[in-house]
Amino acid sequence: MTVTYKPKGVCSSKIDIEVEDGIVTRLQFTGGCSGNLQGLSRLVTGMRAEEVIAKLEGLRCGGKATSCPDQLAKAVEEASHMQE
Repeated sequence: MTVTYKPKGVCSSKIDIEVEDGIVTRLQFTGGCSGNLQGLSRLVTGMRAEEVIAKLEGLRCGGKATSCPDQLAKAVEEASHMQE
């Protein structure tokens, strides 16, 4: 099941994510820094959801209180809970 997450406080406008059996199986950002977010998507696809959250949660971008990786951690957490 694909979960669409609306990030807050960052340049990207949407995160589409699938988590199956605790593994991130698909991830796509809309908007934001294309190259960085494509790289981030490739890196976390295939990772355990809990590992993605642990590594990315709380990261900040410049003076912002959040970042695209932090918002991704929130999206993964939401997608994981919807699977339960």
